[in-house]
Amino acid sequence: MEELTKTEERIMQLFWKLKKGFVKDIIEQLPDNPKPPYNTISSVVRVLEKKGYLAYRAYGKTHEYYPVISKATYRKMYTKKLLSAYFDDSPVSLLSFIVKEEKLSAEEIEALKQLIDRAD
Repeated sequence: MEELTKTEERIMQLFWKLKKGFVKDIIEQLPDNPKPPYNTISSVVRVLEKKGYLAYRAYGKTHEYYPVISKATYRKMYTKKLLSAYFDDSPVSLLSFIVKEEKLSAEEIEALKQLIDRAD
């Protein structure tokens, strides 16, 4: 599956949140600073449809889009790419990075320990 650009990913996040919607619904969810033009968002949505992330139901000339790929599926794909590209396919390296760089609280570290213990 083709990787998403930052803009495409931002639009997909909105579709995952809304479950389905028209281009105007997505534009309404975007911050006012200023809102992007309708045609810009429409183009991004069509690219997402071509890439296989969205499908649509046609109502005359209007299309209601919905995600074909779940957020969980995308997260899994993205995490595998992240592990491969930046952590030499090592979950231990990723977890070590998170623990060191994210300044986890004692409660968060304890929760991670419990997850690891339950994985056995």
